[in-house]
Order: sequence, then structure tokens, then C-alpha cells
Amino acid sequence: MKRWKKRGKVTLPKASLLLLLFHFFTLSSFAQLNESDTSRFQLRAGFTAVNQKGNVDLFVIRGRLEIVSNSQNAFVFKSQANSLYQEFGGSKADNDLNSRNYLYYRPFRKFYPFSMLYVQTNFRREIDFRWFTGLGYTWQLIQKPRTTLKLSGSMVYETTRFQQNQYSEAKYNGSNTISLPRATLYLTGWHKLLDSKLRLFYSGYWQLGLDITPNNRFQMDLGLDLPIWKGLNASVQYSYSREQVVAISVLQEDRILTFGLSYQLKQ
Repeated sequence: MKRWKKRGKVTLPKASLLLLLFHFFTLSSFAQLNESDTSRFQLRAGFTAVNQKGNVDLFVIRGRLEIVSNSQNAFVFKSQANSLYQEFGGSKADNDLNSRNYLYYRPFRKFYPFSMLYVQTNFRREIDFRWFTGLGYTWQLIQKPRTTLKLSGSMVYETTRFQQNQYSEAKYNGSNTISLPRATLYLTGWHKLLDSKLRLFYSGYWQLGLDITPNNRFQMDLGLDLPIWKGLNASVQYSYSREQVVAISVLQEDRILTFGLSYQLKQ
């Protein structure tokens, strides 16, 4: 990736501020829709693009779509997809896709099973393509109008194709593809505070790589939703992620603080 250079009086900190202001008006991976909601249809969506030329060249496209379909039968389908493309000064910084798909069986009960399929790409982590699929079980610890807390466990099989074949764990060196089973523990919850004027939400997962070589993964999201008007919300979210096995030129940890607007529809 090309390094940032001064162009006139604009430097990297100023460019970063411009990007932060852009994110204020961008839908990000904020609070998830609830598959246990009895609504027949739920939708949460957003799309933003920026193309700036001059002292700073900046091009960003970000989109997100989340749908929950409940046919009032035993099965509920949930799909989440988000994408991000960014260029700084003509150099690509991100070109990512994340698709998460679930099929739940009777998610209105205290305990319910599900199947899942994830498809991902990540330019910064030099991941050309990643997918994993498997089965899991959810325990609804709390399911009330103002508080929801869920704990899930799952077993998945994962394959990741990288752009190179040298890694932080040398035992994987020599192949650009790593495949292994994983056990996942996932916690998510949200709470309505201040007479439902504020919504606190959080989620986190730990994925244990069931391989001879240590290959674990952790992610945590914490945020706030503030209702503005008829389904429109302002949100702020902090995310932290760590992957134990990465391409040799990639850092194991990422942190991001994001601001944004989102719209939610229920029927």
C-alpha cells in the first residue's frame, strides 16, 4: 500500500478527520435485528458514497442490508450483508464483503437451534476469500421488552484463502489456504435505558481453532443507539478484533470507533 504524502497543507491527520466525519453519516454494523421478534418482516439498510478530489483524494462506498423473514411457521431466516470500498490518494485501502446468513428453528423459545453460513473478504488482512458453515444452539437468558441477552455455541468448518503463504504461525507457511474446524462461543444483548430513549447493545465471540497449531479469534462490539424519528437512529460503536493467525505483513489486532445513522422498518 502506498504511504501518505503531503499534498499542499493537507496531511494524514486532516484526512483521517475527513474520513471520521464521513462515517458520522454512514450506516455501519450497528445493533442487529432480533430473530426472536414476532414481526413478519424486519429491514435495516443504508448506503453512502463519497468522491472527493483536490487537496485530498478520497473515494468511499459503504452499504449494509439486514433482513429477517418470519413466515409465522417454525423457521425464521436472517441475512446480514455489508460492504466497504475505500481509496486514499488513489491507493486502495479497503475492498471488503461480509455476508452472514442464518436459519433458525423456533427462535421464540428459550432454547433453539440454528444453521449458519458466512462469506467474507478482507483487503487489509490480505484475505481473498473466507467461508465457514455449521450448526449451533442458542439460549435466551433474558427476553423482555427492554432487555435481551443471548448466549450461543456452534461448531463450524472454515476455509480461508490468503493473498500470500507466509504467516504469523510458521507451521502454516507454504500454502495460501488454511482449513480447520472451529468451536464458537457467542454473546449478544441490548438494553433500553432512560425510558427507552437510549439503547445499549453489545456482542462478542470467541472462536477456538481445533487444530494442532494455535489459531484462535476474538471480536467485541459495544455501542449506543439514540432514536431520532420514526425508525431513524443515531449510533456510535466501538469494535475490537484479534486474529491469532494472520499473513506475515498484517497486524493481529484492529480497533475502530464509528458514528452513523440507520433506519429500521418493521411490519
